Amino acid sequence: MVTALATAPAGGATGAAAAPPAPVAHRIEFGRCAAVEHLPSSVECGRLAVPLDYARPDGKKIHLTVSRIRATARGERQGSLVFNPGGPGASSMEFPLYGALPKWSKLARAYDFVGYAPRGVGRSAPLSCQDPEEFAKAPTDSRMHPDAAFKRQKRAEAKEYARGCARRAGADLPYYNSINNARDLDMLRAALGEKKLTFMGASYGTYFGAVYATLFPGHVRRMIFDSVVNPSPRKIWYRNNLDQDIAFERRWGDWLSWVARHDKHYHLGTTKTAVQHSYDKAAYKLRRKPLNGKIGAGQLQSAFLKTGYNDAFWPMRAEALSGYLHGDPKPLIAQALPRAAGAAGAAADENSNAVYTAVECNDAPWPRDWGTWDRDNTEIARIAPFETWDNAWMNLPCAYWPDRSASAAAELDAAVRRADHPAAGQDLVDVAGHAARTQVDDALHGRRGPLDVHTEPGALPPVLLLAAERDAATPYRGALELQRRLPGSSLVTENGAGTHGVAFNDNACVNKYAEAYLLHGKIPAHKVYCGPRAEPVPGQQATRAQHALPGK
Repeated sequence: MVTALATAPAGGATGAAAAPPAPVAHRIEFGRCAAVEHLPSSVECGRLAVPLDYARPDGKKIHLTVSRIRATARGERQGSLVFNPGGPGASSMEFPLYGALPKWSKLARAYDFVGYAPRGVGRSAPLSCQDPEEFAKAPTDSRMHPDAAFKRQKRAEAKEYARGCARRAGADLPYYNSINNARDLDMLRAALGEKKLTFMGASYGTYFGAVYATLFPGHVRRMIFDSVVNPSPRKIWYRNNLDQDIAFERRWGDWLSWVARHDKHYHLGTTKTAVQHSYDKAAYKLRRKPLNGKIGAGQLQSAFLKTGYNDAFWPMRAEALSGYLHGDPKPLIAQALPRAAGAAGAAADENSNAVYTAVECNDAPWPRDWGTWDRDNTEIARIAPFETWDNAWMNLPCAYWPDRSASAAAELDAAVRRADHPAAGQDLVDVAGHAARTQVDDALHGRRGPLDVHTEPGALPPVLLLAAERDAATPYRGALELQRRLPGSSLVTENGAGTHGVAFNDNACVNKYAEAYLLHGKIPAHKVYCGPRAEPVPGQQATRAQHALPGK
């Protein structure tokens, strides 16, 4: 059990010994939201100052944007409910609006709904690795079994992307990591005036929420972990992504089977193999002749990946594939065309991807040898071709990521360039000391791994875990692992289901447990089970977007 505040040196290493004093969080002054947030007047916004580097709490500060709607029934108010939807790279600035939805209304009576943009996201010290226009360039290609030339191209792109992150973020880059996200969350708790935190995290939000529970167990009131990342240090993050590939293949197979069962409606084949052939045919056609000049095999893959996140997409995507192959491309254009949000949309997408990459690359060591990546992904693609290589390309910049010593040296160089400024003397001393400590630490210990998430029995109040048995993005085994590491926790499983993001969705059984926990602190048995939600039917349209699409 971690009993003292842990420092978070560059790259996410921790050490409770000789930790600096915790910085004081000042109460957030809420007011009108900036127009760029596109939030109605019912939502109020504020800013929270946090240290860039918690090892130097009096050093550089960054500001996080925060949103809030007050509890609708003041006499029933229990405090603030803070929500994180995952990523890394997702914002919950819109979360206060959830209170207007029927399934959230009882909670909205009792809690202030608080959302925020984590460090790097949106206007919270925004991170960028590439020109947004370049990032959004379409069409792109996607290959389930890439040849050597395609692999060389993707390796070159990954190297350039990593260089872009280092070039654009400079010495700040290592401080975008999960431990700092957890410490920012504790600063937010204090700035809201809450002695203890009530938190709901989905997907990646479960991981840094679990890091928070490890670092600050005494600061926890209630926590829901929805769609649980496997927190084992062995899994963060390289092996978690490999496990994800296998889980996505299984979920893709669920969709293929569903389409095959409804062949009379879609005419894409009566077997999984036949429907897969229809998909492959579409990818081949789009690779040769992109639709609308913008939809290639890469855009097709991105659109159909959502079938693995939420089965509400199943009828839509089947309709689009059937239409395209039978002469009506309009549904596919509507669903796969890169969003026409102009420069702002492209910048938001690039920003989200930059934060995802920085956090995952900074959190843990990744293989540096391309041969390891090639071997592991080739092996998995033999049994799970649907997502494996696209996932590898997304994460490959981590193979070329600057190490902590390189970032510390860059920081020292920047401080030297600032040395002619009258107030730069102490800054130069501090930065030089930090660079020296980093070099010594690396020499003695090498690159440190992720925090060993766990709490001792009784140290943490009972927390609630929610998981779907066939979840692709966060495979079910991760929920079992986190429950083992957090004694006293309860796990609610949605059997036979695979939609990512379980709480306050379409399963009344799961919703009942989550609501009783947040409203009354009522924890179910160690393990309880709910039946699956109703299967989609042909012609059904998705009525709401899934709130957490992590890492993709």
